[in-house]
Amino acid sequence: MADDAPIRPRDKFLVFGSPLIGEEEIREVEACLRSGWLGTGPKVARFEQDFATYRGAPAAAAVNSCTAGLHLSLLALRLEPGDEVVTTPLTFCATVNAVIHAGATPVLADVDPRTMNIDPEKVKEKIGPRTRAILPVHFAGRACDMDALCSLARDHGLRMVEDCAHAIETRYKGRPAGSFGDFGCFSFYVTKNVVTGEGGMVVAKRPEDLARIKTLALHGMSADAWKRFGDEGYRHYLVVEAGYKYNMTDIQAALGIHQLKRIEANAAKRRRIWETYDRELAGLPLTLPAVQEPDTVHARHLYTVLLDEEAAGLTRDEFLQAMTGQNIGVGVHYLSLGEHPYYQQRFGWSPGDCPAAADIGRRTVSLPLSAKLTDQDAADVIKAVKKVLAGRG
Repeated sequence: MADDAPIRPRDKFLVFGSPLIGEEEIREVEACLRSGWLGTGPKVARFEQDFATYRGAPAAAAVNSCTAGLHLSLLALRLEPGDEVVTTPLTFCATVNAVIHAGATPVLADVDPRTMNIDPEKVKEKIGPRTRAILPVHFAGRACDMDALCSLARDHGLRMVEDCAHAIETRYKGRPAGSFGDFGCFSFYVTKNVVTGEGGMVVAKRPEDLARIKTLALHGMSADAWKRFGDEGYRHYLVVEAGYKYNMTDIQAALGIHQLKRIEANAAKRRRIWETYDRELAGLPLTLPAVQEPDTVHARHLYTVLLDEEAAGLTRDEFLQAMTGQNIGVGVHYLSLGEHPYYQQRFGWSPGDCPAAADIGRRTVSLPLSAKLTDQDAADVIKAVKKVLAGRG
C-alpha cells in the first residue's frame, strides 16, 4: 500500500475490554445450570479458596462487585458520620460512593502526574483531626507507593482499604496488592483481567473482619447460611445484623474458577500487546504510560495515553470520536471526580482542587488491552492511532 493511500477502518468494531472466554468457562457454567444450584453455593466457596490461594491470603469473601466489597470494608471499619477517608480523584465514582454510603466523608488528595496514583505527599497534606482511613487505588494495575502510604497510616493511626479493582496481579516489593491495608477489594467486571461478568472479592488482615463481611454480604445472616438448602439437610439461620444483598452467585464463580487458572497466560498476552504499543506509538504526540517501577509487578489492566492536544491538532474528545470512526473502541479512565456535578454540589469540589488529576482526566485515552486481542487487532489499533494523529482520511 502506498504511503499516501487512505487507511481503511477495520470491518468489525473492536469492543473495548472484551474478555477472553474459553470452553472451560462455558462448560462450567453449563454444569452449574444443570446442577440446579445457581445462587451462592459450592462454586463460590471453591472460587473463594482458589482466589485466596492465588493471593497468598488465608481466606477471601466473594461479593457481587468491587463496589460492594469497598462498601462492606468501610462499614467494617465502623466509621462514624463526619469521619474522613482520604482517596484519589482519579478513580471510578464507586470508590467515593462507597465512602459516602458508609456514612463517612471522602477527601481528595491529588495524584502523581507520572504514575497517576495517589501522591503520598498530597495525602499527608489532607490528614486532619477527623481522618480515619486512607483508600488508595492501584490505578491501571500500577502499585501505589505502599511504603509511604503505610508509613502515613502508622504515624497517624489510620486504617487502610486498598481498591484493587485494576490490580489482581499487582505486587509491590514482593507482596501482593491488597495485603498492605486492613482490606483489599478486587473486581471481576467484564473488562477486568479476571472476569465473572459482575463480581468482586475481599481479603482482610483479620479473620474476624472477613467473617463480618461475609455475614453482611448475605443479609446479615449467620455464617454459611447459603448451606441451608444443601444435601446435608435444612439448616436454620439467624440474622445477626442488618446486612445487604451483595453475594456472588455460582454462575459467576463458574466463570472465575477457570479465568483464574489462566491468569498468568493472559497476563503474558497483555504484556506483549503493551510492549508493542510502547514500541509502535513512540514519537507520536502522546505521553505513554510510565515504565514499571523496580521491584513491582504491573497488572497491565489499562493502557492509558495522554494526548498532547496542541501538537496533535485535535482535542481528546475529537480523538475519541475519530478512533470510534475507525471501528476501535476506546475508554476514558477517568474524568477527575471534581468534574462531576453531584460532587461539586455536595462537597464543593472543583477540578482545580486536584490539578494533576484534572489534567490527566481531560487528556487521557485508554486503548484496547485484553487477552482476547489478536496481533491483528493490536495492529489495527496502532494504524488507527497513527491515522487519526496524521489527520489522513
